[in-house]
Amino acid sequence: MKESEQRQIFNEWLHEYRALLFKVIRAYAFTSEDQNDLFQDVCLQVYRSAPNFKGSSAVSTWLYRIALNTAIKWSTRERKHTTGHYEVERAEHVLEVKEESVDERIAWLYDQIKQFNEIDRSLTLLLLDGYSYKEMSQMMGISESNIGVKIHRIKKQLVNNSKQYEYGV
Repeated sequence: MKESEQRQIFNEWLHEYRALLFKVIRAYAFTSEDQNDLFQDVCLQVYRSAPNFKGSSAVSTWLYRIALNTAIKWSTRERKHTTGHYEVERAEHVLEVKEESVDERIAWLYDQIKQFNEIDRSLTLLLLDGYSYKEMSQMMGISESNIGVKIHRIKKQLVNNSKQYEYGV
């Protein structure tokens, strides 16, 4: 594949599937700086992997898998670097006034998702994006029945946690 073809394919994919990539990124990176860093890592990995795409699955499925794997590796690497350090970003909200209106339910859901382990976090995102158990199984390398059990537990946990939320979810 020529570099110009690779660049064109990458640009088309980025234009069409940017929102899908950001769903994964938002679930693994919680500050805007981290989201930008992770987005760059995902883009680099997608660009490098473009020549290897064989078309045996949907482009969205293939990109989702790249984004998930990159996010998991990034998250692990970041956790090693920040363990035991106070994050300045946590105190940033005290000084910053945000005027954008955020749907409290979505904020609550992302807060719950970020507390899950990597596998459950990935499954939750895939479920929210409407992937079938079969597709999830192929992406994650877990049996469909195991996917079903994990999703049942995730839903049960979210329902239980939502009871503590003022209006339920």
